[in-house]
Amino acid sequence: MGFDARFLGVRAAMPRFETTDVSTGVVREAAVELDYVHFAVVLDTARRFARSTGVNIDGAALLDLDRGGDEWRLDDRIPADWQAGPAVYARNDLDRGHLVRRRDPVWGDPAVAARANSDTFHYTNAAPQASGFNQSKELWLGLEDHVLEHAAAHRQRLSVFTAPVLGEADPPYRGIQVPLRFWKIAAWNAGTDRDGVLAAVGFVVDQTPLVDTGELRELEPGEAPAVGPFRTFQVPIGDIAIITGLIMPELIAADRLPAAIAAAGWRELETSAQILL
Repeated sequence: MGFDARFLGVRAAMPRFETTDVSTGVVREAAVELDYVHFAVVLDTARRFARSTGVNIDGAALLDLDRGGDEWRLDDRIPADWQAGPAVYARNDLDRGHLVRRRDPVWGDPAVAARANSDTFHYTNAAPQASGFNQSKELWLGLEDHVLEHAAAHRQRLSVFTAPVLGEADPPYRGIQVPLRFWKIAAWNAGTDRDGVLAAVGFVVDQTPLVDTGELRELEPGEAPAVGPFRTFQVPIGDIAIITGLIMPELIAADRLPAAIAAAGWRELETSAQILL
């Protein structure tokens, strides 16, 4: 259960959400860490979405399991009003977007893999994503696959961290605020068996062009939601720490984005071939 910071053979801890102002000692927001099979979620109980998630992926032991019944459910270990549940997604063109991808923790013993598959369908592991964002087979869903191919020489193991950027300006909708941007960091061991070297790359996806909560409406039965553009960027991991307020010194130090390129700003990606590892 949960996320293993030593899964790669070198330490790669989950980004930490500091709930207390270190200068004043005042508690700013409440968060709870929830362990699932091969992954964990740090849930912001005020925003009702994850501040961070972390999943361990063993590419050599992945199993290809069916999605099952897509039976999304609340986590009964915590109060329902800490979670953004089914009312947020009913009769509109917002998808319940997996943060930890469904197939990522599905590895190992078949019974364990089946539990991991089921665990990804908790609302704590979801965030509202415009349909064109979540259903795309392009860059966002392919980032981990691309990095995994390059990590094959290192036991095909990855640790991946993903969550929405919970901004103050996120538009309100049905008692929540819809996140407009999402971040992802993939980390792997780029060293040898005797010499562990943590490597990482960071990405941000912006779904702002797709989301206008003022125009969200209930769909007619059988009506398909509109599909629009979104933008994917490779960014310095330090920038992800800044925009999220998360603490992740190990990942920042392991960033593979060259400093000279990082200094030029965020790199918009159109194909996986443009990713710098």
